[in-house]
Amino acid sequence: MRTESHGSHEDCQATNNKLYDCKFIVTTLLNRHTTKKKGGKNTMNRPDPIDEEYIFEKGLIVSSTDLKGIITYANRKFCEIAGYTKEELVGKNHNIVRHPDMPKAAFQELWDTIQGGKEWTGIVKNLRKDGRYYWVYSHISPIIVDGEITGYTAARRPASETEVAESIPIYRDMLEKESN
Repeated sequence: MRTESHGSHEDCQATNNKLYDCKFIVTTLLNRHTTKKKGGKNTMNRPDPIDEEYIFEKGLIVSSTDLKGIITYANRKFCEIAGYTKEELVGKNHNIVRHPDMPKAAFQELWDTIQGGKEWTGIVKNLRKDGRYYWVYSHISPIIVDGEITGYTAARRPASETEVAESIPIYRDMLEKESN
């Protein structure tokens, strides 16, 4: 089931051609599992997914993380689309928005690429706080300071229907191989 969002629009638009020239199919930042800090603090409670798509048509989602994938920056569009407040996102692992339909192998490729100092692009199915899902075209770059990677920045735009349609069978096959 598809639903459309009619929330506020940010003034940022995807203008970098890399955000429109997707040739790679893969996923978002970070690990599939949820984490807890010692003492039960900073628990990430992810919602149960529901089969309803949340569609956004404009704007650019931007976030940054540290080396472990902990969110250090989330723009308004990220908060709006993911359904979380900035306070709920900053300090949490980016996998808070990871949808269980995303294969582990896709994340391994993502991590291998960005930890190697290279940029990564791909189509990602994310999970909103309310359990609905949304698709994005993601471009992730390492943040390099004085020759050292200090974190990662991701810019995401809405994925096209064609990009999503091409990704679904690839991800389904990857998940099938992971379960065997």
